[in-house]
Amino acid sequence: MADLFASNEAQPAGVPYAHPADGPLADRLRPAGLGEIIGQEHLTGPDGAIGRMVAAGKLSSIILWGPPGTGKTSIARLLAAAVGLRFVALSAVFSGVADLKKIFAEARQFARTGRKTLLFVDEIHRFNRTQQDGFLPFVEDGTITLVGATTENPSFELNAALLSRCQVLILQRLDHTALCKLLDRAEVLVGRALPLTAQARDALVASADGDGRFLLNQAETLIDIAPDADLDPTALAALLQRRVAVYDKDREGHYNLISALHKSIRGSDPQAALYYLARMLTAGEEPLFLLRRLVRAAVEDIGLADPQALVQCIAAKDSYDFLGSPEGELGIAQACLYLATAPKSNAVYVAQKEAWRSARETGSLMPPMNILGAPTKLMKDIGYGAGYAYDHDAEDGFSGANYWPDDMTPRAFYRPTDRGFEKRLAERLAWWDERRRNKGEARGLSDHEQGGE
Repeated sequence: MADLFASNEAQPAGVPYAHPADGPLADRLRPAGLGEIIGQEHLTGPDGAIGRMVAAGKLSSIILWGPPGTGKTSIARLLAAAVGLRFVALSAVFSGVADLKKIFAEARQFARTGRKTLLFVDEIHRFNRTQQDGFLPFVEDGTITLVGATTENPSFELNAALLSRCQVLILQRLDHTALCKLLDRAEVLVGRALPLTAQARDALVASADGDGRFLLNQAETLIDIAPDADLDPTALAALLQRRVAVYDKDREGHYNLISALHKSIRGSDPQAALYYLARMLTAGEEPLFLLRRLVRAAVEDIGLADPQALVQCIAAKDSYDFLGSPEGELGIAQACLYLATAPKSNAVYVAQKEAWRSARETGSLMPPMNILGAPTKLMKDIGYGAGYAYDHDAEDGFSGANYWPDDMTPRAFYRPTDRGFEKRLAERLAWWDERRRNKGEARGLSDHEQGGE
């Protein structure tokens, strides 16, 4: 399970990994065959991509993408042994161009003797674009079979040219069943049960957050301490630390969670929205970033169906500025719940996009003369403002005048829904439209002049 090893480590072809007798528990439990890999049966099983490669005896270059502690290193080692390749491993964190050149030169020499090399690169996304390009000729001519491991989305972090030469295989976060199997194996290896009650055992599994290596490290701590009595969940929590959630503010986890938060609000699921908000805040996300996204959701997904949604978000921002953390986070939670429970409408969002597109298409048209200001005598003489109807003087405060450019057909950008406050707006617009048509008919105006589509 352990993914830590010396840079530029070589292993003879076809030789399985030897478990160190005095090494960490996670290393001693490293699988001896692909069939022992836990939680990745969709890849290692007979119908999985890895299972099929091994059965065919031919391995293509691959990128293993998955969370920490899911077996990426173990799979790479076992693949080399399964297809008879020389295994070389390095970490992109500690290696550079000189290390790569040396490995490529050695691999080319071994290839001349018929011994192919599997090069495993941990944290491959840490290499820059130029370094990644350096793999291409050696992958293409078969000098090396590349197996890269990454916790980051390869489509963001790896060159398109390198990705096109590799098959991306996705490893799954270890679920409760898989993690329990790991604990069972650990107990068999050490010859005794963990000093935990059933409830504490479940709490230990939950604390690992899908990371098998972290779970085994926690189990090893318990084995070494060897408490006199079985620990309950409270005693376990006091003794061990919970795994910190994986969350990089500038990487995929950040974008996944903010997308989940926004879509939960849009889908009117306040419980899920609050959960994702909590996930981000407890992981250290900037509250102002979340507030900006809440404001965006207020105007994009609620709009005038509930005009108070935007007010709630701005109030939450002001309350956070005033109170700080953690008290101010309550205002953020309130705004989040308000948005998720508000009536939804994207009518404003749609109207804004259509109006902007229309403005780009007709941006030089003059407004009608009757609504132009006439601050000078010359402008009055040539007709600016002539015939302007002051709406407050009209019956019902509505003149029904035309406000569109003469050469432009009036358009309906904003179409309110029948939800929330927009239902009242729709009724108001319909009343105005009817009044406008009646006034137009009385003056003998065409449909265009009345504001028809």
